[in-house]
This record gives sequence, structure tokens and C-alpha cells, in this order.
Amino acid sequence: MHYGTRQNLVLPGRSTHMGDGWETKRRRGPGHDWAIVRLARRGGIKRVELDTDHFKGNAPGSCMVEYADAGASFNARTARWNVLLPETPLEAHQQHRWSNLSSKAATHVRLNIYPDGGVARLRLFGRVAS
Repeated sequence: MHYGTRQNLVLPGRSTHMGDGWETKRRRGPGHDWAIVRLARRGGIKRVELDTDHFKGNAPGSCMVEYADAGASFNARTARWNVLLPETPLEAHQQHRWSNLSSKAATHVRLNIYPDGGVARLRLFGRVAS
């Protein structure tokens, strides 16, 4: 069960309340939650911003960001995922920024949150591949 949809991660602007982000049900067992974002254009990612705004008691403990260069035939199960941002601790109700990252060409990004929780926005910045 999800309390906010994954599509909310890419809405414009900052979130206005918790329901305006992506929140997952609390886990009672092993595992983690994830969301995949298809990039508008194939390119290299240089900066990631993740906002846990409004998620004061239910932000994820950490996150990891991976990328894949899959083109038009994308299949999440068979895509070759590469780590862009290794598992990194998160703080509640805060904007997180990581820069000087370097990905090869990417068409999709997978945000992994550990173990669960809420994320308001995900922003990815880079250059279109030539």
C-alpha cells in the first residue's frame, strides 16, 4: 500500500504537504522500496537533489541512486544498473544535494529508499548525451 504515488517525485516545485510526495507503507520484514524515473533525454547525470520536506517522522533512513542506459527496450528486471550515489543517510524534512557525480549515458534512474518512508521530490541534473 502506498500513501503517495511515485509520480509525485517529479512534480514541479516544492511539495506543499506529505500527500504531495511519495510515501510507502512501513515494512515489517526485509527489503526496501524503490521507484524508477525515465529521463526526458539520454544523458550523463552530474547532480542529484532529494527532498524529504514534510516527512518529519517518516523519512527513509537512507537512499541509493542507480542509473541504466536502456534505450527504448527498457525492462526493469533485466536492465544493468550502475551506482550513481551509494547508500547515503538521509535526514527528515530536509533538502539533500549531491554534486560532482558522474554517470555515463543514462536513460533511467532508480531511487532506492531504505527501508521505506516518504520522499517529496527527486531532481536530476546533467548533460544531454551527444
